[in-house]
Amino acid sequence: MSDKRFCLQCDDGTLLEHGAKDVTITIDTLTASVPAVSGWHCPVCAECEFDDGEGQRYSEALSALRNLADKQRASELRLIRKKLGLRQADAGKLFGGGVSAFSDYECGKKQPHKSTVLLLKLLARHPELLGEVQGG
Repeated sequence: MSDKRFCLQCDDGTLLEHGAKDVTITIDTLTASVPAVSGWHCPVCAECEFDDGEGQRYSEALSALRNLADKQRASELRLIRKKLGLRQADAGKLFGGGVSAFSDYECGKKQPHKSTVLLLKLLARHPELLGEVQGG
């Protein structure tokens, strides 16, 4: 093992520090911590080159947080769609994806495009704009 490693993310000669540190992961509005991740840590950007076995532990924590975020998003989409008074088939036609798209989104089978999520969040705040989106 080399005594010195440099951060490939910063790409400016920043030296990595070897040790165990808690690593924070964030997806959407959710945050989790993976405790005592052993590896080479960047003091500037927090990037980490994992020691053997740590990547698997980090990946499992990331997958668990992703699943939770997906469920949260599905629930939020359903709530917004209902608030707007749209049936799933109508929402699928309006936002794209077909008549069963929102069923898949709300069950967590598929993830909507980011633009669909952003537009729905905008309409949740300004439902009076729905008519314009519908072309009326």
